[in-house]
Amino acid sequence: MSGGMHDALAGRTAIVTGGGRGIGRAMALGLARAGMRVVVTAARETAEIEAVAAEAQRDCGEARVLPLRADVARAEDCAQVVDTALQRFGRLDALVNNAGRGMKYVSSRFMSEPTRFWETDPEVWRMVIDTNVNGPFMMARAAAPAMLAAGWGRIVNVSMNRETMRRRGFSPYGPSKAALESETAIWAQDLAGSGVTVNALLPGGATLTGMIPDGMDEQARAGLLKPEVMVAPLLWLLSPAADCVTGKRIVASRWGATDPAEPARDAIEETGF
Repeated sequence: MSGGMHDALAGRTAIVTGGGRGIGRAMALGLARAGMRVVVTAARETAEIEAVAAEAQRDCGEARVLPLRADVARAEDCAQVVDTALQRFGRLDALVNNAGRGMKYVSSRFMSEPTRFWETDPEVWRMVIDTNVNGPFMMARAAAPAMLAAGWGRIVNVSMNRETMRRRGFSPYGPSKAALESETAIWAQDLAGSGVTVNALLPGGATLTGMIPDGMDEQARAGLLKPEVMVAPLLWLLSPAADCVTGKRIVASRWGATDPAEPARDAIEETGF
């Protein structure tokens, strides 16, 4: 990361939901190493977010990550996360909606034996939609007033490839991420001219996270993207360099290889289908 971008981010505050593992963990640590204060949440596994906080403290020499147990499907938890960030750090500059539930809750064999939509348990459907669609809404709803009052802010929704949104047997995960991109496009318009931007950020391919099914062979795993692919584009999105970028989707795997501080020409797409 360039020194100028580090200076621009140092002292700012971000919330990263689902920050205990995979992509969320990589992003939370990347923000902390860039000088930001980060609130990381987990709905259940508090040991994981506490480990992220400890790693950030070792790396940075100070406590920059605050772990909080919170379920984004609960409006009161979302409000409490925002209130805690404001009370502890005095500001809220960015919200990264990363918490999500994947297809493993539908079936452990979702890659090899697609589950047709009418075979999906309605309670699992509700759980995935609650986390992946309603959760980002309730977090953004809680965070927006502080950002609007400051006249500057960033909302980043973690999305996925459009092909996965349309993939056979991928209900309700695919529909949930399609809805999230619709939220991204609409919220960006709602916040136009306020200084608060809303964008979607996606890895750009299968990524080594907890959503990958058990049993995948080592050769296949070696070909997966690393969660850290998200860090460089996220830092750019949260910097003043992206002040005029809103309502877009950023594909991390296409990011500038020669200059991580600048996007490649094809890394930024329009939302929509």
